[in-house]
Amino acid sequence: MDDARRPAAPLAKAPPRQPAAGAGWREILRRRRSAALFLAGGLVALAFVLASGSLRPVQRELTQDDIDAAVLHTLANQSLPSRTAKAAESVRPAVVRVRGYVDDGGGELAEVATGSGVVIVDQGIILTNLHVVQGAEKVTVTFFDGLESEARVMNWQPENDLAVVKAATLPDDLAAATLGTTQRLKPGDEVVAVGFPFGIGPSVTAGVISGLNREFRSPEGDRVLTRLIQFDAAANPGSSGGPLVTMDGEVVGIVTAIFSPSDARTFVGIGFAVTIEAAGGAVGLPPF
Repeated sequence: MDDARRPAAPLAKAPPRQPAAGAGWREILRRRRSAALFLAGGLVALAFVLASGSLRPVQRELTQDDIDAAVLHTLANQSLPSRTAKAAESVRPAVVRVRGYVDDGGGELAEVATGSGVVIVDQGIILTNLHVVQGAEKVTVTFFDGLESEARVMNWQPENDLAVVKAATLPDDLAAATLGTTQRLKPGDEVVAVGFPFGIGPSVTAGVISGLNREFRSPEGDRVLTRLIQFDAAANPGSSGGPLVTMDGEVVGIVTAIFSPSDARTFVGIGFAVTIEAAGGAVGLPPF
């Protein structure tokens, strides 16, 4: 048979490709190397977290020694207000200057008396001494912020030289003093007096309680004042009607007189105040 007519021989299939020697091991090593790198990365991250945690400051509980040291440091480096200053500051916004006027005969008003007072009710109710306003045709009060207002006498108590006046015009946020009690007072207790001696003020003086339940008659007076507080904080003409205040900032008396053996009427160390119980009775405040 002619070669041209012979059927073509089928093409021979290529033998299956055999993996090169060692290729399987390389694949296994590659996979293990990837897993090892992943594990190493995780270990590095864990080490970083642990290291950063170890760098944080360790929180230590405060001890009493730490607190004491901090307090001592503050006291050594900062000036704190004195007890006297705090007591005076607590009452000073409630202290007023009181002035009395009469006609001078020519149609003009002349000042004839100056004293002090203390606001005891924030509606403008003020305690002062009767001798400051007695006989005055016009009474004015000057508040802590400088506001001056006319005032009228509402009540008086001659046996304790006390008067109650009410201001016609009030400043914003008028402060009233805190009233205390004399029941706990003892000779030697510290007190401050706040007022307008000789019209200067408000002025602050400090001292102690010298005695309790004292009596006093002024040289020109015809009435003996009783149950008075004796104190040695400086007081002078013009201080009358001002508050006597404890270190707690509580008003326990109203300054009313000084003992002065000379005609100069200056302070020699003995002042007297009407008790706040008597003063409260003049206003009708409970429980006095």
